[in-house]
Amino acid sequence: MLLCTAVRQRIINIASKNEVSLHKLALSSGIPYSTLSSFMNGKSNSLTLTTLLHLCEGAHMELQDFFKDPLFKDVEAEDTQEVSVK
Repeated sequence: MLLCTAVRQRIINIASKNEVSLHKLALSSGIPYSTLSSFMNGKSNSLTLTTLLHLCEGAHMELQDFFKDPLFKDVEAEDTQEVSVK
């Protein structure tokens, strides 16, 4: 599974577990819904670590717990995938 696909699925799973929409998750995280929507709809294949951290905070979880999921066991990066760290 591609890393961006695993991250998307993990975000969906977290929103579902918390019984919130992606819009509500973005609001509680303090990030623009357009940022989350672009990533979730595949218009963008990357999120900054800062954005991911805010999503985790909005879901009341630690960043390290985001990646403690079987989805990330055998992930692969796309050749064109960007890694953004701020």
